[in-house]
Amino acid sequence: MQLTPSLNIDVPQQQLKLYGLDGQHMVSVGEYLLEQNTAAAFCKMQIAANQSGLDLQLCSAYRPFERQVHIWNAKASGTRPLLDKASQPIDYASLSDQQLIDTILIWSALPGASRHHWGTDIDVFDAKQISKQSLQLVSTEYQETGPCFALHQWLIEHAVDYGFYFPYQAHQSGVSPEPWHLSYFPVAKDYVSQFRAAELAKVLSHAEISLQSPLIERLTELVNHYVFYVAPSPA
Repeated sequence: MQLTPSLNIDVPQQQLKLYGLDGQHMVSVGEYLLEQNTAAAFCKMQIAANQSGLDLQLCSAYRPFERQVHIWNAKASGTRPLLDKASQPIDYASLSDQQLIDTILIWSALPGASRHHWGTDIDVFDAKQISKQSLQLVSTEYQETGPCFALHQWLIEHAVDYGFYFPYQAHQSGVSPEPWHLSYFPVAKDYVSQFRAAELAKVLSHAEISLQSPLIERLTELVNHYVFYVAPSPA
C-alpha cells in the first residue's frame, strides 16, 4: 500500500515515513497496517499468546499524519475529552495555549512525532476478556482487576522474545505509562536515530494544525521529551 504525502514540503524522501507521510512500507494485518518485519513478529507473538489462552489483538497500529492531526485538533478545540495523568477530565476552557499543548501530550502524540507513524508500534488488548468497542485504553484495564491483566503479565515476560517492549514506562519516558503500547525495537530504534526536529518543523509549518506557532517554537524541547526520552530498548 502506498500513501501519497498530502503536504508539499522539502523533506528528504527517506524520512517521510518517520512523520507519517508515507505508508508504502506497510503490510496488512487484518484491518491494520504494520511495517513488514513488525507484522511478521506480531503474528508469531499472537500465536504464542493464543497457546497460553490469550486472544492478543490489535486496536491500533500504523497511523498516518492526517489521522494524528485530526486527533490533535479535536483535543485542541475541546471537542474531544482532555484527561490528566490520572485519566480524569480537565476543563478545556481553563487552559492557556501552553497548558493545552502539555495536556494534550499527556495521552496523545504530536502529529509527526508519533511512534505509530512508523508502523513499528501497536496497541493491544485481550479480545477474550473485553471487546474492542468496550475498550477504553486506560491503565486500570491492564492492572490486577482489569480484563487485560493476564495479557499484560504474559507480555512482560514474553514480548521481548519476539522483538517487542514497552517504550512508555513510569519514570522512564516523557509519555505517560501505556501498558497497552508495544514497540518492535529492532526497527523502531533505527527510526529514532533518524528522527530530526528540524524536518518535523517543516512538516508542521505546512499543516493545518491547531497551536501551530507555539508548537514550532517549543519543538526541540518537545521532541527531546516525547520522542527521544523513552524507556531503553532491550537491544
